[in-house]
Amino acid sequence: MTHTMRTRARTVLGLVTAAAMLTLSACGGGGGSDSAGADKGTTSSDSSSPSPSESGDAAQGAEPDLEGIPDVVAEVNGEQVTKEEFTPIYEAAFQQAAMQAQAGGAAPDEEALQKQTVDDLVDTELLVQEADSRGITVSDEDIDAELTDLAEQNQLGSAEELLAAVEKQGVTEEQARSQVETQVMVEQLVADEDGAADPTEKELRALYAQAKQQAQSSQSGQEIPPFDEVRDQLEQQARSEQVGRVAEALLEDLRQDAEIEINL
Repeated sequence: MTHTMRTRARTVLGLVTAAAMLTLSACGGGGGSDSAGADKGTTSSDSSSPSPSESGDAAQGAEPDLEGIPDVVAEVNGEQVTKEEFTPIYEAAFQQAAMQAQAGGAAPDEEALQKQTVDDLVDTELLVQEADSRGITVSDEDIDAELTDLAEQNQLGSAEELLAAVEKQGVTEEQARSQVETQVMVEQLVADEDGAADPTEKELRALYAQAKQQAQSSQSGQEIPPFDEVRDQLEQQARSEQVGRVAEALLEDLRQDAEIEINL
């Protein structure tokens, strides 16, 4: 994995995976493209709430304060994380927070967003360094295959359609490919660390029961489709949660031995 190909943008990765992993409620509501980019905490809004387009237009006018951001925001084992890398990720996080604020939430906490962004970048750099040390590489073919899989999960005809969809969210093709590369790298690192394991039927049924309970408690009126219809998405969710658990455990070990300096 070359340095130029490992541009760190975990916030963008979140957008890509949000577009790829449809929630069970979205499947039930038939709102594919709109639901895919929504925040996990979003519920049905009443008639007084601004529409997504109105919120998006207002959020586009908000600008984060980048004054005082140093040229090097952090160093991880001697590897610099630069302002150039930090800025687009922070801007994406700020825009997402601004959209939530337009929908009735609190105004973006820029200090907290900056801290979360730099922490995510440090974590990503630690995982990249560990993958490099184990000889794990991600090819262009791996990235293309993952993009194709994500497109299929989103009922899109091709990777090009997926890239066009996330571009409407402000994510460039280069950013999306870079983040898919990071995602694949983390998955390969987790498989090397913990072994690849398919979720059990019991785990899938538990996830399904949890989704039904959440739908009932939200009082949104959305019905969860039958288990067999959403099995593929449940498997994807289970694998993603497993990757997250193993990666976080690995990060705890990596942080203990790492030399980390944050300059924000």
